[in-house]
Amino acid sequence: QVQLVESGGGLVQAGGSLRLSCAASGSIFSINAMAWYRQVPGKQRELVAAITSGGSTNYADSVKGRFTISRDNDKNTVYLQMNSLKPEDTAVYYCQVRVVVTTIRGPYESIYWGQGTQVTVSS
Repeated sequence: QVQLVESGGGLVQAGGSLRLSCAASGSIFSINAMAWYRQVPGKQRELVAAITSGGSTNYADSVKGRFTISRDNDKNTVYLQMNSLKPEDTAVYYCQVRVVVTTIRGPYESIYWGQGTQVTVSS
């Protein structure tokens, strides 16, 4: 089994910064892509940023230039540095990790989600 633990959410004023972390642990052979999503009530979960195992990144247009995704492969951890926060960034943020585990049939990729962390930006 694989566990994901998120941290770093909270309340911040517009223009402020927060850093989210998501650490994976358990029966991990390797980790492929890691990503952050967010969701507000009544809307679909949307991709915020993603990073491949090789370090390539992509971002939603709404956060480009303000958010930075990074990863520490030694710690199986993905980060999201959020600067110049806006009230419209308010949401529950979820990490998603694509974990490769070994089975008797060979390696197998599974997708895991964090428990979510609330980010609230006040105007």
